[in-house]
Amino acid sequence: MSAFTAPQTAGGWATLALAVVIIALGLPLVYMGAELAFLGGSWYYIIVGLAVTAAGVLMAMGRVAGGMLYLAAVAFTWLWALWEVGFDGWGLLPRVFGPTLLAIGVALSLPVLRRAQNARTTSVREIA
Repeated sequence: MSAFTAPQTAGGWATLALAVVIIALGLPLVYMGAELAFLGGSWYYIIVGLAVTAAGVLMAMGRVAGGMLYLAAVAFTWLWALWEVGFDGWGLLPRVFGPTLLAIGVALSLPVLRRAQNARTTSVREIA
């Protein structure tokens, strides 16, 4: 049985599209973060890139853990941004606006992920 199933609702398709966007943003973070770390820069981008990519994959699989992992990565991003620039609004904006905007979408998709996860768990119990 595949870990990926086709969404059945508009919310399911929207969640899948969001997951694909998150994966597409996470992979370059890992790659370019590795280049930066190799040059002696911050490891933040590798860590968050891996977390974001994994979150997107888990969300595409219909798992709540993916949404929670993304929200945790955004919380970590806020902490990192505050540590780096303090409460300077113009300094915070480019660091947290995009991830926070996506986090709103992820938070709204959590009920869809819960339904998908519960449906998968129920179908597995029926088979067993």
